[in-house]
Amino acid sequence: MTEAGEATVTWLTQEAFDRLKSEYDYLSGPGRTEIAKKIGEAREEGDLRENGGYHAAKEEQGKREARIRQLRQLLEEARVGEAPTDAGVVGPGMVVTVRFADDTDTERFLIGSREDSAGGSLEIYSAQSPLGKALTGKQIGEKATYLLPNGREMSVEVLDVEPYIG
Repeated sequence: MTEAGEATVTWLTQEAFDRLKSEYDYLSGPGRTEIAKKIGEAREEGDLRENGGYHAAKEEQGKREARIRQLRQLLEEARVGEAPTDAGVVGPGMVVTVRFADDTDTERFLIGSREDSAGGSLEIYSAQSPLGKALTGKQIGEKATYLLPNGREMSVEVLDVEPYIG
């Protein structure tokens, strides 16, 4: 079983952590300076009520600040390295193969963070998603039930669980 709070952990490879840290460093340093300069230049153009450049720069600043907050939280809470290799137990960092109820097809996906496997070929489900929560801690052969957005229940059977290699 996973330790308390394990489902909220975001596992990142060192490469993904470094990429996100670099983005954070840029946005919170030179990126802030750039946007402040744009706002200052637009402010000098005159009446702020009818100044499209000013409003666009302020909107861009808001989006950048939101991304900075998102990155800061992600980097503070992330665990860097390889996810636990508890073979056969669903959790963050594991590739899961399942069969949905009343379906003969299988689906294979990663329980993890979209930030960690940018450009990967696997579908990714967060450990905090309804499916991720229902499957976390389950082993091969076990079934789980979760709520779909429309309020209906869906059952799924775990067929295989293996560590994500990248």
